[in-house]
Amino acid sequence: MESMQEAGAKQFAKTKKPLGKRVIKGIGWSVLALLGIVLIVGTLFLNLSPQFGGTATAEQIVRYEESGHYQEGIFVNQEPTSVGGPSWDLINEMLFTEAVQAPEKAPEVISLDPALVAQPDSITRLTWFGHSAFLLEIEGKHILLDPMLGDTPSPAPLPGPKRFSRELPIEIEELPYIDAVVISHDHYDHLDYESILQMKDKVGAFFTPLGVGIHLEAWGIETDKIHELNWWESYEYKGLTLVSTPSRHFSGRGLLDRFKTFWSSWVIKGEKENIFFSGDGGYGTHFKEIGEKYGPFDIAMMECGQYNTHWKEIHMMPEETVQATLDVKGKLLLPIHWGAFTLSLHDWREPVIRASKKAKELNVPMTTPKIGETITFDGRDYPVTRWWEEY
Repeated sequence: MESMQEAGAKQFAKTKKPLGKRVIKGIGWSVLALLGIVLIVGTLFLNLSPQFGGTATAEQIVRYEESGHYQEGIFVNQEPTSVGGPSWDLINEMLFTEAVQAPEKAPEVISLDPALVAQPDSITRLTWFGHSAFLLEIEGKHILLDPMLGDTPSPAPLPGPKRFSRELPIEIEELPYIDAVVISHDHYDHLDYESILQMKDKVGAFFTPLGVGIHLEAWGIETDKIHELNWWESYEYKGLTLVSTPSRHFSGRGLLDRFKTFWSSWVIKGEKENIFFSGDGGYGTHFKEIGEKYGPFDIAMMECGQYNTHWKEIHMMPEETVQATLDVKGKLLLPIHWGAFTLSLHDWREPVIRASKKAKELNVPMTTPKIGETITFDGRDYPVTRWWEEY
């Protein structure tokens, strides 16, 4: 007759799950718990981190709707535009690219003397900070263009790309009073939260496309300092004329705010010089429109970098950069949007190499300053060294 102990052992054997199944189940619960934690942390980060900026009010949205460029809750381009998306070809290119995406050593950065920068000058000067950031000194005024002066163009420092050179031509705290900051759109490589926070108390005015001011307001900048312009709107400021002009791009700082703010290029016109700043964007008919309305330009700072055939309608190819310079009637091309960060898959030197070749072919004068090198508008020769070949 079977003992009670033997019967209990058999019953336990029937109910006991195999070890493998228990391990798999445990791993499954652990993965679900981890995903839950990631989801909670991510949600809190998206909702609580100030880097993501602000949200438009109903009153502000009414103005957007009156702009002629806002449809069904988003801003739109003048012509149909694709921002690209994931594909097997793109994934394959990302996995197997052999392009040199960053220099082996940090490129030289030329330092600016804070005392000299602070002195008003009748000569217009333009200094490149890398990527699309510039200090423009014109008629005694200091203007910063897309001053992304941080180390990483992303909402969090760890996963983002790093600046090739950690030094800047001049640190933010050494900058003099800035009469105006001009922003082309709200992407992280053009509008940097930390940079704005550090400089906001020494800035007289901010000029942005429609909607971008909501981020500045969220970061504590007084509303009377913020001037949002629709395409073709102009603003007279301290003897200068600033005009928001079209570009072919998009916007967004979070997961759900794509196209919620506008994007633009800019015209800055003084008594002597007429300057064009492209911001970001693909090639399109708007360049000829701008040239006809406001050209010719003494210098055209034109986007030239971070492109790919998968998103060619929102970032020009270098050859298109040169053609766009002709379209806007630019007398001198200055390629921008390269030289500081890797945000695409091409060789980091490729933009300027391709643009140089096309500029020579089309007889378009082109300047290639080092980061921190100043271009002066006094009849002197402009920088043309092929400095990238040293890296």
